Amino acid sequence: MLQPSLEDLWFVPLGGTGEIGMNLNLYGHNGSWLMVDCGVSFDEPLTPPYKQQKADNSLTKGVTHRVVAPDPSFIANQKETLAGIVITHAHEDHVGAIPYLWQRLQKPIYTTPFTAEVLRRKLSRSKLANKIPIIEVDAGSTKQIGPFSVTWLEITHSLPEPFALKISTEAGTVLHTADWKIDANPITGKPFNAKLYKALAEENIMALVGDSTNAPKTGFSISERNCYDGLLSTIKGLRGRVVVGCFGSNVARLISIARVAQKTNRYVGLYGRSLVNMYAIARQQGIWPDDLPIADPSHLGYLPPNEVLAIATGSQGERNTALSRFAKDTHPHLQLDKGDTVLFSSIVIPGNEVSVKKLSDALKAKGVSVIHSEDSPLPIHASGHPCAEELKLMYHWVKPQIAIPVHGEHEHLQAHADIAKTCGVSKHYVGQNGDLYRIAPQPSIRRQVVPVGRVPVQQD
Repeated sequence: MLQPSLEDLWFVPLGGTGEIGMNLNLYGHNGSWLMVDCGVSFDEPLTPPYKQQKADNSLTKGVTHRVVAPDPSFIANQKETLAGIVITHAHEDHVGAIPYLWQRLQKPIYTTPFTAEVLRRKLSRSKLANKIPIIEVDAGSTKQIGPFSVTWLEITHSLPEPFALKISTEAGTVLHTADWKIDANPITGKPFNAKLYKALAEENIMALVGDSTNAPKTGFSISERNCYDGLLSTIKGLRGRVVVGCFGSNVARLISIARVAQKTNRYVGLYGRSLVNMYAIARQQGIWPDDLPIADPSHLGYLPPNEVLAIATGSQGERNTALSRFAKDTHPHLQLDKGDTVLFSSIVIPGNEVSVKKLSDALKAKGVSVIHSEDSPLPIHASGHPCAEELKLMYHWVKPQIAIPVHGEHEHLQAHADIAKTCGVSKHYVGQNGDLYRIAPQPSIRRQVVPVGRVPVQQD
C-alpha cells in the first residue's frame, strides 16, 4: 500500500483527470490522505440486452445512460489513513457521489454552508440522512485536517460559494483551484478578488493543480452579467412562449432569467426537481432576491403565450426531463406550439451531442424555434471555467513551481500545460487518473500507479 512519508507531498487523481466530470482527488502526506471532491458523471449510453433492434436498426426503446462515480477502492481499502473529505462546491461532478461512496469512507466532510445544504438534501433521500458529520467552513477559514492545513479562498464560478483551496503541509503548499473563472460582475457572490491570488506569490506555492476545461479557448470567459444582457436582448423580441434550458445548479443563471422575465412582463416557472430544489436552497440561504417571485408551474399553461417564460431541466437531452417531455407533449403543466422558442443557455457536454440533436429535432418538428448558445449571435450562456488569458493571469499571480492540469480531457490538459510553460513554469505534468504526482521532495510523475475505474451508482 502506498504510504507518503513526512517529506512527501503527493497528488493522486482517481477521477476527473483525462475526462470531464467525476472529480475525486487525493493528497498524500505523512502517512495520511486528504480527499478533495467526490463527484459523479454520465457514462456512455447503455443498450441493455432486452432492448432488441428492429429491421431498420432502430431500438424498440430509448437508450439509457447510467450515472457513475470513481472507483474509491484505493483509499477505501485504507480508510484509516483518510483524514477527511473537502468539497469545493455544489456541482454534481464534485459532490454527487457522496451519498453512494461515503459508507466506504466514513470520514467527516468539510464544506461551506450552501454546499452543505445541497448535500444534506441529497442525503435526506438516503439511509445516510443525519448520519454524516458535515463541518461548515466560512470564506477565508483555515482548518487542520490531519497533517493538512486547508484554507478556503474565495473565487468565482457559476453557482454560490465556490472555493479554491490552499493546502499546506510540512513538505510544501499546493493551490487547488477547483472550478473557477475571473468574473468581475457575478450575479451571486463577490467579484473575483485578484489580491488573494497575488498574495500567494509570497508563499512559495509548490504546485498549482488547476481547472483545464476551457484551456484550448483563447481570450477570457464571458461574465454572468453579459449573459444576462444577451438573454434579455434575445427574449424581449420574442412573442410566443419562451423556454430556457439550463443546468439546474446554476443559481446565477436562474436569477438572471427571473430578472429577464420581470423586465419582459412574463411570469417565470421552474420545471424540473433540481431547479426547484436549488431555488429553495437559494431562498433559504438568503441568496435569492426577494423581489423575484416564481409562479406555480401548473398555472403557466393557462396564460397567453407572450406572458410565459419557463426554465427547464434537460439541456443535455436526458430522458424524462422537462425539455424532453415538452418535445413529446407529455408534460402535465405546459405544452409548446408553433411560434414558441426554446433557448439552450448551456453548452453540449462532450458525449451528449446525439441526445441534444435528437431533442432539438423533436422540438423543431413541432414548429418550435430552437436557439443553441453556440449558434446565438448574443451571449446566452457563460461558462464557469477559465479561458487561456485567465489561466495566464493566475500563473503570473501565483508563480507556482509546478503546473498540474486536471479537470479535462487530454487535449484540455495539454493546452493548460502549454499555457503554464509560456508563463515561465518549468515543470508541468500531464497525466491521467491513477497517476501518482510527486510534488515533493523531487517533482515527478509515475504513470498508473493506482488502480482506477468507475462504479455505477444510479441508472435513469
